[in-house]
Amino acid sequence: MAKHAVLDINEKPTAGQLITLSFQHMFAMFGATILVPQLVGLSPSIALLTSGIATIIFMIITQFKVPAYLGSSFAFISPILVVAGIDNTTGQSINPGNAMIGAMAVGITYALVSLIIWKTGYKWLMRLLPPIVVAPVIMVIGLGLAGTAVGMAMNIKVDGVDQYSVLHFSAALVTLFAAIIFTIFFKNILSTMPILLGLIVGYIYSSIIGIVDFTKVKEADWFALPEFLIPGVHYEFNITSTILLGMVPIVIVTISEHIGHQLVLGKVVNRNYIKDPGLHRSLLGDGLGTFASALLGGPPKTTYGENIGVLAITRVFSVYVILGAAILAILFSFIGKAMALIQTIPTAVLGGISILLFGIIASSGLRMLVENNIDFGNNRNMVIASVILVIGIGGAALRFSETFAIEGMALAAIVGVILNLVLPGREKEVKEIYETSDKN
Repeated sequence: MAKHAVLDINEKPTAGQLITLSFQHMFAMFGATILVPQLVGLSPSIALLTSGIATIIFMIITQFKVPAYLGSSFAFISPILVVAGIDNTTGQSINPGNAMIGAMAVGITYALVSLIIWKTGYKWLMRLLPPIVVAPVIMVIGLGLAGTAVGMAMNIKVDGVDQYSVLHFSAALVTLFAAIIFTIFFKNILSTMPILLGLIVGYIYSSIIGIVDFTKVKEADWFALPEFLIPGVHYEFNITSTILLGMVPIVIVTISEHIGHQLVLGKVVNRNYIKDPGLHRSLLGDGLGTFASALLGGPPKTTYGENIGVLAITRVFSVYVILGAAILAILFSFIGKAMALIQTIPTAVLGGISILLFGIIASSGLRMLVENNIDFGNNRNMVIASVILVIGIGGAALRFSETFAIEGMALAAIVGVILNLVLPGREKEVKEIYETSDKN
């Protein structure tokens, strides 16, 4: 795929190329990156700011060899909702500091794993996280949020109580079908940003039917500081077992996702990123990006498949373009009216796009099972997948006290790893590293 690259990794684009291609990359990640904070009650402006900062950190750690963009991770939506909570009336996070502390712990976990990989290699990680464990957990991430997406699409809040609204549901359906059309029927650059384009179409339709309130946009200043969340300033730094057990086990999935993205990106640009700059460096870059994001109030980060798609289509692999997109994202986060406009997006529109996104996440787990030829005629595989799915989607919880519990997706991931290690029949040799979905 990397034959006849227009610009290779370290080639400098012209000023015109830099501006246009950097904007393309920013818009490719924009929809998904701002959607995550909207769903968990955090600040979209901070999510955008920290995506740019995290990307620059990732570039530095990987020695400017990997043209990857870091955006908000969908894998942490459920854990953030669990540890931080959300006010059903205002849509804001109740204890956002809990999510930030958890995200910092996730970043530190990435760093520790990258250190171990640096010293011992990566094959132990593949034994710990085979597709039969990771794929069902990915399915849990998507399916576990299905009810949330549908509820957002169909209902409106009246005095804090959900009420069905056919008008709002129509906006969700318009958004959903617009995103589907851009995904299936459009080619080239438009097909890489169906989330953003779906949101735009849904927003325009919502404005026409009168469910958008522009008051916040009129009142907002053109320049506005993002809504920072600084530990010790905006919240007390208090680490609890509930926060750690709610957030950290999800790295079982996100590390696998990271490896998959590095493999796919390597194929696109004709490099072996597992060896150079090394999986330990790219994983460390991801972890430090997440840690820095949490210090400022942003959600956890992950490399974005959407931007890999842009690389494949344009054949411009220059790291300067990715850095340009990161700088644009940072600058854009300070435009007050733009950030206010994002906050006026109706919940129904977010719900419509979430139906597609969460479904794609679940389907990507299924695809991983198929691509890795997982045999469900083997009872061992059947047992592991079944237990993970029911524990995760069913919301099972292991409670030791009022403040100490492992539940839902985190419990499912831990149980999956344990079952894979203790059940007889585990493959002793590590096969070729598997690929995961390009979605977040």
